[in-house]
Amino acid sequence: MEESLSRQEPGTQTLTTRCCVVGGGPAGMMLGFLLARAGVDVVVLEKHGDFLRDFRGDTIHPSTLEFMHELGLLDQFLTLPHQEVRKLTVQIGESRVTAGDFSHLPTMCKFVALMPQWDFLNFLAAQGQRYPNFKLLMNTEAIDIIRAGGRVVGVRATGPDGLREIRADLVVGTDGRHSTVRAKAGLAVQDIGAPMDVLWMRVSRRPDDQFETLGRVDVGHIFIMLNRGDYWQCAYVIRKGGADEIRRQGLPAFRASVLKFAPLLGDRVEELRTWDDVKLLTVAVDRLKQWYCPGLLCIGDAAHAMSPIGGVGVNLAVQDAVAAANILYEPLRRGPPTTEELAAVQRRREYPMRVIQGIQVLVQNRIITRVLASTESPKPPLAVRLLDWIPPLQRIPARIVGLGVRREHVRTPDAGAR
Repeated sequence: MEESLSRQEPGTQTLTTRCCVVGGGPAGMMLGFLLARAGVDVVVLEKHGDFLRDFRGDTIHPSTLEFMHELGLLDQFLTLPHQEVRKLTVQIGESRVTAGDFSHLPTMCKFVALMPQWDFLNFLAAQGQRYPNFKLLMNTEAIDIIRAGGRVVGVRATGPDGLREIRADLVVGTDGRHSTVRAKAGLAVQDIGAPMDVLWMRVSRRPDDQFETLGRVDVGHIFIMLNRGDYWQCAYVIRKGGADEIRRQGLPAFRASVLKFAPLLGDRVEELRTWDDVKLLTVAVDRLKQWYCPGLLCIGDAAHAMSPIGGVGVNLAVQDAVAAANILYEPLRRGPPTTEELAAVQRRREYPMRVIQGIQVLVQNRIITRVLASTESPKPPLAVRLLDWIPPLQRIPARIVGLGVRREHVRTPDAGAR
């Protein structure tokens, strides 16, 4: 088995590096940048030709903004187009409540930045490319891992120039919830499950539209509007597997339902001209039992797919990347990290991931499932009403959402840009 995987096909190009990061999402780009910054040779593979994909996680939380501050990049980062959310507000039935207040966080930025993920990733790519040992290969998709001597020693990929082998002391899978790397490595996945899916769409925004982010919970559905400057990014939460039924009811019925939750949109719902304007996000919540094997590590969604509840997925992935860079940059300078060093990354990040997933599952089971099955207008649960009645309590969910459970800090050195 190992011999067949490591045999090189004729005409295959070979590239050798210390670390090969598979996947150019938030975890992969941050890890690649931090390792290159610390003087480690790193290659990042991204299967697409650019980062321009709608409806990816676009919330940059205070924890990630704090990393930018620690890296000396915050001022530059905040010149990118973004909106700032300082409080989490939601309308449940007829009641409007504030569930979180970021103004008391011990960070430079006391807000969530709403920023298209492609801008975030392009920014990280540009920072990485300042270092001579950073290489980003676009249009390059990992299709297999390479094993030799009982360990993973690289990946096989396809790209613009055909087949390519990237030999590496460490392969890091950051290729999302449908990770090729973790599948090829045979790492066991625990499926936790989610009761909902999400229909994503964009509708134009007018200057006189209200600024704040709006979440609305009402009979049988949850609707969220995120301010993207000149348009609203809207999430219509439905029961798991319910998309076909909604399509059968027809687009006019769907537009009428959207208008019920967001009457300010008025005739702009007509911008949803076909079902191609409505994208289905199949929600998954899962995690690996073990994030690593000799020569390979998974982080971010490849290690733990998160629910969209709280919008924490991007920031948890970035925290994984910072922790992995902190732990592994010195071993990678020497050669292949040991299995124990890879295990240290999981030990560092597994507890905060489990806590956040546990909270998400609690919300799914106690609130989301009931709302999606409801036939009457819901009322805010007592815990949510307490947050609204006693404002200091709003700091608790804001801290969990904004900073996570275990804070990370950038500990990697700067080896010097070009």
